[in-house]
Amino acid sequence: MDFDKETLDTLTLAAACHFNPEAAVRLYRTAGSASAVMDNGRNIRDMAPGCPDRVAEALACADEARRRAEGELEYAARTGVSIMCMGDEAYPARLRDCPDAPLVLFYRGTAGLNGRRVVSVVGTRRCTAYGQDCVRLFVRRLKELCPDVLVVSGLAYGIDVCAHREALGCGADTVAVLAHGLDRLYPPSHRDTASSMTAHGGLLTEFFTHTNADKLNFLRRNRIVAGMADATVVVESAVRGGALSTARLARSYDRDVFAYPGRAGDECSEGCNNLIRDNKASLISSADDFVAAMGWTVDARLEQARREGIERTLFPDLTDEEQAVADILQKDNDLQINTLSARAAIPVGRLAAVMFSLEMKGMIKCLAGGVYHLIKI
Repeated sequence: MDFDKETLDTLTLAAACHFNPEAAVRLYRTAGSASAVMDNGRNIRDMAPGCPDRVAEALACADEARRRAEGELEYAARTGVSIMCMGDEAYPARLRDCPDAPLVLFYRGTAGLNGRRVVSVVGTRRCTAYGQDCVRLFVRRLKELCPDVLVVSGLAYGIDVCAHREALGCGADTVAVLAHGLDRLYPPSHRDTASSMTAHGGLLTEFFTHTNADKLNFLRRNRIVAGMADATVVVESAVRGGALSTARLARSYDRDVFAYPGRAGDECSEGCNNLIRDNKASLISSADDFVAAMGWTVDARLEQARREGIERTLFPDLTDEEQAVADILQKDNDLQINTLSARAAIPVGRLAAVMFSLEMKGMIKCLAGGVYHLIKI
């Protein structure tokens, strides 16, 4: 597995600024690349006058960070771990849009992280039979309604691992965001589930090897759980807990948040009931409610069309401009509007209306990062 200079520099920047990752990301965004930051590491204030003292000192003497980065590259090459830098195509585009996105991610798995539908399912570690039933019914029905869905959670006890196992059981890809490096696993009792997920989803983390599952790391990983998904669903939560932190982060990223209600006075549902009461989450009682609220009902119709063997080769109901866009996407799918504008010779202002019309006709879908995808059935 080959890694370029930018990957090495990104890892070095992340290692050097491990105590202030937000500052590292700001430098990266300012400079445009990690290599630009590290190449100017000894004079970083020429590029970023407001760089904190400790960060400037760390970049000026980054030899140890470089050795740590080289160690991560060696481990990744030896164990088949993918390293995703913020500018890489494989990096979760939804997460990249978040202001506190990690500079680099480590991934062991097979599922793409930029699929059409990504849903986070979180909740209490002390779930009840009611919560388990909610997760089981939700995930299985969601897979029926949205066959390409990716289910994200944190592999913790309770609702998290229940969501992963139900996804595996019904053939949905599922990714766990970990609070430690990929050289270890917490909790150890979930090792079999984690192993199955690497073939039908994956394990994802921002943490270097030899990083333990400390309490602060669990809080930090919640922003990845929230940020890489279209929506977060909370199933059972006490009045305080990590699931509520994930819900709060999702709202701060302008993502949809949903919650299953519980009985009044039920300790395990008090957090969910409060979210609903305070208009911080929408009430759902099924995957059908969720899919309708998200506007994803077209997915089931498309899957039915696939099963019936319907093929679309002509689009008689399209205007000339719509047909031109469809032809371009059929040859080279997943393009941004500026690229489509240039190829179709349609001004961006008018093209936006064309894209809206195509989306209403069920022809295209806007993915994360403003990328347009032609729905092929």
